Amino acid sequence: MSKIFVVDTNKTILNPIHPGRARILLQEGKAAVWKRYRFTIILKDVLPNPQFARRLKIEADAKLTGLALVNDSTSEVVWAAELEHWGFQIRDALTKRRQLRRGRRNRKNRYCQPRFDNRKRPAGWLPPTLQSRVENRVTWVLRLQKLGSISDVSEELVKFDTQLTLVKSQSKNPVHLI
Repeated sequence: MSKIFVVDTNKTILNPIHPGRARILLQEGKAAVWKRYRFTIILKDVLPNPQFARRLKIEADAKLTGLALVNDSTSEVVWAAELEHWGFQIRDALTKRRQLRRGRRNRKNRYCQPRFDNRKRPAGWLPPTLQSRVENRVTWVLRLQKLGSISDVSEELVKFDTQLTLVKSQSKNPVHLI
């Protein structure tokens, strides 16, 4: 269960609280809704609230990225979410656009010479699908830094051999690696 982010009157970040406690504070008039998305309440009084170090854990995948804000001292998950990437939709849109351009080019410029050496990519260029994925992660890390007082970010990086997994699944005998 995700907790509710809390900010005091001076807009100082406080420790997230249980949704039931947030509901009580809202009903008693001790707090108000500050943001609806990434639901955050703002207290009407300044309260001393010690800060705990939190770690943002990121697990990346081709279709989804998992984000979890974890309290380091208690290993309690404070907030968790999944980001769905637009990579496949971006790829399909680019393919459709490319096909339309080719059709137009073939229809109108029948006798023009093909041009293929006139395009250079800038340094640090990434394909649009990967660029979208990177920007989504960076955006969410910056958003959570504003409300979560993140002390550390850890990302799970997994590399695997696709050919090895295909060999394992197709063979009847298990593959033993040395």
